Amino acid sequence: MDQSVAVWLVLAVAIVAANLPYFNERLLLVGPRRAPKGAGWRLLELTLMAVLTYGLGALLEARIGQRHSQGWEFYAAGVCLFITLGFPGFVWRYLRRGRG
Repeated sequence: MDQSVAVWLVLAVAIVAANLPYFNERLLLVGPRRAPKGAGWRLLELTLMAVLTYGLGALLEARIGQRHSQGWEFYAAGVCLFITLGFPGFVWRYLRRGRG
């Protein structure tokens, strides 16, 4: 796999994964359906999706070549990027649709 394809794949997966907690009412995407899923569950799902996306990126990086160690700055910027990518889902869930 080419490096640019891997980058675009991780970005596409990150966009979808960051918005999934807001568009889905199931617990952890496969559990029982809960009509008013709380913000705590959404944050837990968002964290889980971020970890899975970072895992995919690390796997693709290892397959392409040598995996580089990252400092805390990389993870801080990655968390901010992941939260920013999830903003459309947040707007749709809490600001656009309203309550109920």
